[in-house]
Amino acid sequence: MRIVISEFMDEGAVASLARAFDVRYDATLVERRAELAAALAQADALIVRNRTRVDAELIGHAPRLRVVGRLGVGLDNIDLAACAARAIEVIPATGANALAVAEYVVCTVMLLLRGAYRASADVAAGKWPRTALGEGRETAGKTLGVVGFGGIGRLVAKLAQGLGMTVIASDPAIAAGERIWRESGVAYRGLDDLLAEADAVTLHVPLAPETRHLITGGRLARMKRGAVLINTARGGIVDEAALAEALASGQLGGAALDVFETEPLPAGSPLARAPNLVLTPHVAGVTRESNVRVSSLIAERVAQALARGTGAPA
Repeated sequence: MRIVISEFMDEGAVASLARAFDVRYDATLVERRAELAAALAQADALIVRNRTRVDAELIGHAPRLRVVGRLGVGLDNIDLAACAARAIEVIPATGANALAVAEYVVCTVMLLLRGAYRASADVAAGKWPRTALGEGRETAGKTLGVVGFGGIGRLVAKLAQGLGMTVIASDPAIAAGERIWRESGVAYRGLDDLLAEADAVTLHVPLAPETRHLITGGRLARMKRGAVLINTARGGIVDEAALAEALASGQLGGAALDVFETEPLPAGSPLARAPNLVLTPHVAGVTRESNVRVSSLIAERVAQALARGTGAPA
């Protein structure tokens, strides 16, 4: 059986698959869609990250495809209906990169609130902006608002509480009276109330019609003046032009985006001119350790799925 891997994967996990299957691994194959489509003609499984668009057109080139492994958790790049119509199993790496994302979020909250790390060039040039940077804020005692209280959101909350933060959260799928709020020590809030109360807001919701542009200009205006926003979820959740305006006006004290409506971020984006903004290339969940965990999990589960299909022992 043949497995095609179109984006980067831990080499140890690739090698484990290659011992049992015919594997084509090319981390740049995602950039050559026609070649990827041709490679899928004889493929039983496809393993991707977030850049490969597994849509009905691509699936149409893969008559033998039975499994799609996702090296991550977001599934908005995969046409789930088209996969279901063909009985193609879709396997995300649920939980395997949660710690990497949570550490990124907490580290970035601290960086944005403190604001002391933007002066390297000035200090190196002989300047001494000590007074200007003396207005940084401590993390302890601040309120963190977590939008989306799934596995990653809960881990973010736990780490933030360890730093002395008060954590509030909003999640339409979890009722205010659910036990998880008491057990986690996190207070439930509606979204608008959370935005008004939090010193820092972090987003952990999937991209869906109801969450596209969930954070609009109006909702940014409801946030505390000087609050900070972190998005490691999906780019379409935040109105990027409105965010740039909120940063330029000083309504927000800072923001960090790891995800964007269009990736890579196109030239001329309003974000390029926004102050107090940290931009990273969709790497919040990618560390050496998480890559090994994610890759090993998907390699194991894809192999098991293929074995089930042949009746071989998993």
